Amino acid sequence: MSTARAYAVSSATAAFGPLAIERRSPGPTDVQFDIKYCGVCHSDLHTARGEWAGTVYPCVPGHELVGIVTAVGAEVTRFAVGDRVGVGCMVDACRTCDSCQAGLEQYCDKRGTVYTYNSPDKHQLGKPTYGGYSSHVVVDQAFVLRIPSNLDLAAAAPLLCAGITTYSPLRHWGVTEGSRVGVVGLGGLGHMALKLAKAFGAHTTLFTTSPGKVEDARRLGADAVVISKDAAAMKAAGGGFDVIVNTVSTAHNLDPYINLLGRDGALVMLGAPPTPHPSPNTGALIGRRRSIAGSLIGGIAETQEMLDFCGVHGIVSDIEQISVQKLDEAYERMLKSDVKYRFVIDLATLGA
Repeated sequence: MSTARAYAVSSATAAFGPLAIERRSPGPTDVQFDIKYCGVCHSDLHTARGEWAGTVYPCVPGHELVGIVTAVGAEVTRFAVGDRVGVGCMVDACRTCDSCQAGLEQYCDKRGTVYTYNSPDKHQLGKPTYGGYSSHVVVDQAFVLRIPSNLDLAAAAPLLCAGITTYSPLRHWGVTEGSRVGVVGLGGLGHMALKLAKAFGAHTTLFTTSPGKVEDARRLGADAVVISKDAAAMKAAGGGFDVIVNTVSTAHNLDPYINLLGRDGALVMLGAPPTPHPSPNTGALIGRRRSIAGSLIGGIAETQEMLDFCGVHGIVSDIEQISVQKLDEAYERMLKSDVKYRFVIDLATLGA
C-alpha cells in the first residue's frame, strides 16, 4: 500500500478539502503513475453533490486523469516507466461477457463496469474507488491509455471523457466526409463534438440558445450556427441531418431536433438531465424512420483509437487550468456555464 494525497468531499454539502487515501501496491499487471492533470467533468459535480443516487463519502472524483508512469508490474508489456498515460471513466470490468469481448467494457453485462471513482473497489473491500483529484493511481494495464507525444498533456486530459463521449457516437453512426452533423449545446462535450466532427470531414451545425457563442462556435469548427430559440432560424436550418448529438443536461423539447433529421437520422443523447425530457412526437420518428438513441463514453480500444486520431489531427480540449484549492469555485462556475470549455486541475498544487 501507498498513501496518496487527494482532495475530497465528506458530504453532499461539504467543501472540498485534503484527504489521505490508500492506493494498492502495483500487482503483476498494474501500472502506477503520478497524476499531473485531471479534468473536471459535470458528472463529478453531480456525484460529489449527491445529485445522483449512491455517492459514497468521502468521495474523490475525477475520471480524466493523465500523468507519467512511475512503476509497472512484472507482467506489464504495454507501458514503461516514463510513459505519458491516462485513465478515463473505467478502471475494470468483468472482461468476459459479450460486451467486454466486443471491446465495449462500458456496457459490461456481468459484473458491471468498475468506474474510476465511487465504484466498489475489489482490491480494498468495503471502500469505493477514488478518482483523479489525487497525487497518484494504480490501474491494471488493460485500462490504461497512451497519450500521443504531440498533445499538450493538460489539454489532453478531457479527451478521456469529453473526447470519447463525443467520438464514439460519431463513429458508431457512421459520420464521414460530407455527413451532416448537428451539435446541441456548446460546453465541455459540445466543443469536442464540433472539433471531432469537423476532423471527420462532416458539415457541422451548432444549435445554441446563446447568441454570444456564435463566434466561438465557428472558431471551433462549426460551418453554421443556429439560435435554437429562433423558430425561423430552426426552420431555415433545413432537414437532412444524419446525426444530431445532444449534449445538453437539462430537460427540453426534442421535437425541433427530431424534425431536422433526414431519413434514418439519429438524435443521440449524451446529456443526463435530472428530470425527463418532454415526450417527443412519435409521428415525426415513424414518418422517416428516425431514432432517438443514447451513447455512453466508449470502450478502451475505441478510446485509444480516439486519442491516436486526436494525435494525428492535433486535437485537444480548450481548457482553463486551476489549482486543486479552487475546486469549489470551479463547481460554482460550472453551474453557470462559466468556463471555456473544461476546467483541468494542476495536481502539482496538491502540495500547496
